[in-house]
Amino acid sequence: MSAETDRRPKGRTRRAREPVRREMIQKVKLTNEERDRLRARAAELGMSVPRLLVESALSGVETPTVRRRTVAELFEIRRLLATVANNVNQLARSANISGQVASERRLEHTLAEVDELIAQLRELTGVRR
Repeated sequence: MSAETDRRPKGRTRRAREPVRREMIQKVKLTNEERDRLRARAAELGMSVPRLLVESALSGVETPTVRRRTVAELFEIRRLLATVANNVNQLARSANISGQVASERRLEHTLAEVDELIAQLRELTGVRR
């Protein structure tokens, strides 16, 4: 056994060979704390740090950055929805007073906004209906 094999945590296996040789090297700068945390996480999962980085980055799992962006978009949609709700309330008040909708264009525009917001929400949440 080589010294490299002795340092490898038990249960850790190499990545499978690819038909094309892996020749690209990506350097990553870390703090000591980040390095230690990555090593601990890799050991916990029984894999090398490079394998952990590659699998984590390419797995399609949501990252904190993507999550923050999604939350910001949801808050913006919430704000827009509040604006649309205000428009609907104004139209309803007007209709209740006069017995008719004062501006059909405004109603159509408001309904189009609602449809757009619903489409955005479905895209963000992955709901298809």
